[in-house]
Amino acid sequence: MENQKKSASLLHHNGVSYVLPFILITSCFALWGFANDITNPMVKAFSKIFRMSVTEGALVQVAFYGGYFAMAFPAAIFMRKFSYKASILLGLGLYALGALMFFPAKLTGEYYPFLLAYFILTCGLSFLETSSNPYILSMGSEETATRRLSLAQAFNPIGSLLGMYVAMNFIQNKLHPMDTDARAALSEAEYVAIRDADLATLIAPYLVIGLVILAMFFIVRFAKMPKNGDQSHEINFIPTMKRIFSLPRYREGVIAQFFYVGAQIMCWTFIIQYGTRVFMAEGMTEQDAEVESQLYNIVAMALFCVSRFICTFLLKYFNPGQLLKILAIAAAVFTLGVIFFQDRMGMYCLVAVSGCMSLMFPTIYGIALKGLGDDAKFGSAGLIMAILGGSVLPPVQAAIIDMGTVMGMPAVNVSFVLPLICYIMVMIYGQRSCRRSRLGIE
Repeated sequence: MENQKKSASLLHHNGVSYVLPFILITSCFALWGFANDITNPMVKAFSKIFRMSVTEGALVQVAFYGGYFAMAFPAAIFMRKFSYKASILLGLGLYALGALMFFPAKLTGEYYPFLLAYFILTCGLSFLETSSNPYILSMGSEETATRRLSLAQAFNPIGSLLGMYVAMNFIQNKLHPMDTDARAALSEAEYVAIRDADLATLIAPYLVIGLVILAMFFIVRFAKMPKNGDQSHEINFIPTMKRIFSLPRYREGVIAQFFYVGAQIMCWTFIIQYGTRVFMAEGMTEQDAEVESQLYNIVAMALFCVSRFICTFLLKYFNPGQLLKILAIAAAVFTLGVIFFQDRMGMYCLVAVSGCMSLMFPTIYGIALKGLGDDAKFGSAGLIMAILGGSVLPPVQAAIIDMGTVMGMPAVNVSFVLPLICYIMVMIYGQRSCRRSRLGIE
């Protein structure tokens, strides 16, 4: 009974119930989780289909997370001018448009139209994330805001798991089994035939999710949603930015979020390349090694999901900064295992890293936005722009992987030095946040 009362207090405040809007907006968390994690394996898929290097394939992540960066502050201005609901609807509309653009991109038979589709899709995701995170924070008392956001974010990996499952079973398993080297030896006519068949397989899930997002658009459109934080429509962009960036916990939170997102995307994208090397060394074919790696990726996401719920519970008893620091230290230790082990132990460490990452995004978000009030709309945009880390850092890691070997070690192992650096930065933010909380300073 007591637990039910505590749970209810998360979604009730001043006599207002936020249960229905919380459910609808939390569904959006799952929907962008799906988009994120159906996309990570596509770096490898596009590299194979278009006979490209890992670095060229990583342009998928540049386009994907570039959309987040480009639209974060326009989304915040739009949200401030209109409302949370209007911004969420625009986000859903752009998400659907980008997904449906995969069909004309397939007709061109070229790589770059897919990058445009990804960019438009993630412009929509930028609107969704910029709006949904502070909206969830506003649905109740400030004392329970970080726990409420962590609970909503716990449904994000459920969408991610579905995205990974679809990527493995409806894309990777159905692509032509011919490996990358063999495709390079094909005649132009043979290559085009296999490429077009593979692209038809690849776009199908995106077209389906585009229709699902359209349905979600109309559900949100006709649902009654609270107008928390929608009272002020003045932009005051420059004064607001000066005000929030003067706060150390916010300014440092943007930096920490940049490194965290970069680490997350690197670990979830290049687990395919890492596992392919490990399993091919055991005698598997390239395609079987890729599928086996994706299975490990799904296990990593399942661990991430379970850990998110556990860590949300632990936030009732631990200072958010303290728990963030502990998990960042654990992630750094496991990443050292990823670097130095060259067999399945390295894969086990890489899976374990996901359990450590589960709390990082919402906790950094909650700490950085604490006490910002209506300024949280622009504050949210700065934190979403920090997702640029997922666009900037993966191509650097891909360039290291393309080197083959570094100092006598497999380059894919050495490349995980980049996530290691990122977790150290998150650890520093957790430590500083914990110290500020203990001293009662901003």
